[in-house]
Amino acid sequence: MVNKKFSRRNILKSTSLIAAAGIISACDGSGTPDKPGKSASISKKIYNWKMVTTWPKNFPGLGTGAQRLVDSIKNMSEGRLNIKLFAGGELVPPFESFDAVRENKAQMFHGSPYYWINKNKSTPFFGAVPGGVTTQEHNAWINYAGGQALWDKLYSQFGLKSFMAGNSGTQMGGWFLKEIKSVEDFKGLKMRIPGLAAEVLNRMGGTAVALPGGEIMPSLQSGAIDATEWIGPWNDLAFGFYKITKFYYGPGFHEPSSVLECGINLESYNQLENDLKNIVQIACEAENSRMLSEFTAANIDAQQKLVNMHGVKINNFPKDVFKLMMKLSSDVVAETADEGKINKEIYESWSTFKKNARLRSPYAEQGYVNLST
Repeated sequence: MVNKKFSRRNILKSTSLIAAAGIISACDGSGTPDKPGKSASISKKIYNWKMVTTWPKNFPGLGTGAQRLVDSIKNMSEGRLNIKLFAGGELVPPFESFDAVRENKAQMFHGSPYYWINKNKSTPFFGAVPGGVTTQEHNAWINYAGGQALWDKLYSQFGLKSFMAGNSGTQMGGWFLKEIKSVEDFKGLKMRIPGLAAEVLNRMGGTAVALPGGEIMPSLQSGAIDATEWIGPWNDLAFGFYKITKFYYGPGFHEPSSVLECGINLESYNQLENDLKNIVQIACEAENSRMLSEFTAANIDAQQKLVNMHGVKINNFPKDVFKLMMKLSSDVVAETADEGKINKEIYESWSTFKKNARLRSPYAEQGYVNLST
């Protein structure tokens, strides 16, 4: 009898331990009582966010890259961070994306930092400045030479956090209704061009016009503008600028690198668990690399189509014109340091890095290309 009681007691005790182990297993993510081995991450908080963009819906490279970014975040987070994308104008006008996220009407935006120059004169340093650095150098400055810390410091004043999340590489100089033969051809020229480059154009005697992508084509068709820069052959082919003019110039002085950003409402970002923060950052880094590769490949193919199928004439700017562009760019960029303490910090960090990068470049990619062609 004693042995039976003892045996029964042990069985009951063992059963209790097994049940407890099942509960612990479910809590630590290794399984659930009803579905052993299935991740229990579904018991964690689900975040449903909105992303607004400055791009037309499904636009090649830009719109599709933004969609790819939010899809990656959803997949890597196993559905814990779901982001619905709204193209420019669907939820808010393109150039109101910054304020929409600042005010938490949406939690993310995808655009370019130089669109927000009216917020602070130094935002373009994190996207593109005229006479700036190459894409590889730009990435290096932000990731390894203090750029991200300065970006965080600047954007925190607006309640935002931002990561690089795409790059279209060195951009073309633009499409012109008339051939550019000298500096005089810029006198009175109305051109769509953003950021600090707009001031360079103004000093050349032209008039800079700020337009989101979706408004460029009708403005060029109507004669509201005489010229426009956009991105490069791939996107320019998609917009059909070649239907209006055959005068295409490059490279541009204004965007030797063109970083696209994923801006995030800082309060919303800080509420995320650490693993979700890491997922957002990793997804942005991946898209930053992937988009550049996509643009590089697509631009090569699109350039051939523009020339061979549509009769586009691609030229460099005359040397004296480009030289003036670079001189004025240097002046305009340096003047941002006078705007305030943070502006001076950003300019000094960036300009020091650029100076050192130029000492390196003759022995790196630039030197290789020059010697091999």
